[in-house]
Amino acid sequence: MTLPSRAAILGTGHYVPERVLSNADLERMVDTSNEWIVERTGIRERRIAAPEETTSTMAAIAARRACEDAGVSPDEIDLILLATVTSDYPTPSSASLVQHAIGASQAGAVDLNAACSGFIYALSIGAGLVSSGMHRRVLVIGSETLSRITDYQDRGTCILFGDGAGAVVLGAATNGAGLIHSRLRSDGEHFELLQMPAGGSKNPPSVELLAARKQYLHVAGRQVFRFATGAFIELIRDALESCQLTHDDIKLVIPHQVNERIIDAAMKRIDIPREKCFINIDRYGNTSSASIPIALDEARRAGCLLPGDLCIMVGFGAGLSWASAVVRM
Repeated sequence: MTLPSRAAILGTGHYVPERVLSNADLERMVDTSNEWIVERTGIRERRIAAPEETTSTMAAIAARRACEDAGVSPDEIDLILLATVTSDYPTPSSASLVQHAIGASQAGAVDLNAACSGFIYALSIGAGLVSSGMHRRVLVIGSETLSRITDYQDRGTCILFGDGAGAVVLGAATNGAGLIHSRLRSDGEHFELLQMPAGGSKNPPSVELLAARKQYLHVAGRQVFRFATGAFIELIRDALESCQLTHDDIKLVIPHQVNERIIDAAMKRIDIPREKCFINIDRYGNTSSASIPIALDEARRAGCLLPGDLCIMVGFGAGLSWASAVVRM
């Protein structure tokens, strides 16, 4: 049997909730201002899931759209990889709920938690399975309902996060398309810089932890800013060197939408024009593992990425984790 040498993105899709939480809304909730938020993050609004929406329901919509774009029926999917830190339940996996919701009757399904790097982790794993010949079609999703773990009494974090989902379908590459390079990194020594302290086996839910608001995301802002900027620069330089590419070869950089100041600082350091960077954080905020696939789908549908174009995706977040992927569309 001849194995495909590369896995390609056959289709993309995304979904964001209808409800918009603007900076003006947050001004009425905490001591902040639109000017303060925009200056420090670039965020003007974010989307918030409706009460009946969950990580799996949003993921299912994005997945259906990706399958439709790829011309692939859900029952042709062999495996579903769902990157998320906000699974519907501790168990079962949200991926299993998506599998049932979209009618992917032949697919295995599993969640993956690498936080904001999760989509690239899942993309790399899925591409490896396609390239090895073990699977023909892999559905990779990033989906988050971060509003459910955001403390809306903490002005330093509640301004950052939003909800949404993005998905891609992977299959055998043709015409030179596909995943060319990926790099996955982790440094668990500094896990405390970005974490949700309560709810796991280390600190099971308790009245005391809930009273201390430990069930929400806690972010060490300055340290995370430095880490993300450095990781961004490292990943881009490594990708260019590993693939023997120049800045001119790259059509678009799609970063995790963490903070516009971080993105601007990193792009300046690596001397790539800002117009080569796709940014939508102003409309969606930080959606963790969903941010890259949402941006990828928007970029394709806006004509910013065409067949044959080279794209670098970079993610960085809790773990600490960071990851990159170079893809020819």
